[in-house]
Amino acid sequence: MKWRRVVRIFHRDVGYVAAALTVIFSISGIAVNHIDDWNPNYVVETDTLKIAPIADSILTAEKVRTYVVSQLNITDSIKSHFRPSPNEIDLFLERKTISANVRTGLVSVETINNRKVFKKMNFLHLNTPKKLWTWVSDIFAASLILLAITGLFMIKGKKGFNGRGKWLFILGMLIPIFFLFIYY
Repeated sequence: MKWRRVVRIFHRDVGYVAAALTVIFSISGIAVNHIDDWNPNYVVETDTLKIAPIADSILTAEKVRTYVVSQLNITDSIKSHFRPSPNEIDLFLERKTISANVRTGLVSVETINNRKVFKKMNFLHLNTPKKLWTWVSDIFAASLILLAITGLFMIKGKKGFNGRGKWLFILGMLIPIFFLFIYY
């Protein structure tokens, strides 16, 4: 069997598996690249509510906590609380933070929910599970290297690597070098 035919078969078959993994890693990569613009793992929603204000700022933290809980009809378990000032209290629940000012009656409720698909993709992309997944990721990375190398020799002639391909390959090498020069 000719070597070019073996390269094509290898490139095709490994390419199918790599294509699926590439889509997952690429979507996660785009999400992680924009972590300063949005949180790819969680949706954070903030609501503002109003409760009846109270004038007594001499209340204990426990009494302020009980008052806010009763005003908001909170039935969830409160993990902890913090009182930044005599008029304010922060209540920490599972996936929720409530900040209340009992003097003004203003309440801010911040709720955190998972982005189900992105969070799972990022979990794998960032190699959080370690163990066997590390080997899967390494094999995938090695297959991408092999796909890149075998892809260089798929086409013959002036449209292949020995023609314009070598110039495009050099351009691909210069792009990261250019950005390293700018940012590093």
